[in-house]
Amino acid sequence: MANVEVLTLSSLLGLVNIKSLYLLGYAWLFGMTLWVTFIGGVIAFRALPRQQFGTLQHRTFPIYFIISIGISSGLLTLWTYSHPAVLAYKWNPLVADVAQAYALATVVLSQVTNHVVIGPLTSKTMFQRHKLEKEEGKAYNEAGVSDKMKALNSRFSQLHGISSLANLSAFIALLFHGLWIGNAGTGIDNLNLKF
Repeated sequence: MANVEVLTLSSLLGLVNIKSLYLLGYAWLFGMTLWVTFIGGVIAFRALPRQQFGTLQHRTFPIYFIISIGISSGLLTLWTYSHPAVLAYKWNPLVADVAQAYALATVVLSQVTNHVVIGPLTSKTMFQRHKLEKEEGKAYNEAGVSDKMKALNSRFSQLHGISSLANLSAFIALLFHGLWIGNAGTGIDNLNLKF
């Protein structure tokens, strides 16, 4: 017969520890990235007029990037602290713990790049395109748009592609990390940091 565990106040309070917080942080980050990348954006794109969709993305992405940067930085810090091999073999990504640190660093760098550089440039280009559409009285994708509009379209497409690639890189890195910790565990069980 299986051992039956009885919940007590002490056992419930024991649930809050560094390992459980790590897993909750990872779950939040992965779920948020999955939603923003593959579900929420697609729904909004199909449901909203193009300019409203662009404004929504302009407002939500900075918050998404900041949360991503914060959580992934925290996970990377905890991972590095609890896995001494990361610093000892930092230049060898074939060491499993180092590969996981690289995955988390990929998330941090991708989202920082999106938040600080690519996102603002993309938004600026989008709003320039909206303004030019009003001035020309034509949508950006109509026949006979100006050369200036064509240049803005090209720039927007390039920036949007780079931003999407950076976000996809973060998602793939998180997927890799999740598969790893799902099979090997977090390895932070031995930390005695409790709250």
